[in-house]
Amino acid sequence: MAPPANKVQKVMVQPINLIFRCLQSRSRILIWLYENVTYRIEGYIIGFDEYMNVVVDEAEEVNMKSLNRHKLGRILLKASFLSYKSNKSILG
Repeated sequence: MAPPANKVQKVMVQPINLIFRCLQSRSRILIWLYENVTYRIEGYIIGFDEYMNVVVDEAEEVNMKSLNRHKLGRILLKASFLSYKSNKSILG
């Protein structure tokens, strides 16, 4: 039996596809660090692997309490340290 025509089907988005879209669009992202609420990393994803380790270019470490920024340059973030990625930037 075919499903009803008016039923909306949800499609699951794979995390690796979301990272790939950020890489393709070169959008500035905000990365929350696992078990570290004080600091976030902001920059552009320029590479990743099958384990979702990411290479971030023009990375900045943002202190969420004082909003101070520290330029890091190009860094590699291990997937186990990441908890959230967002396309939004802090303070423009």
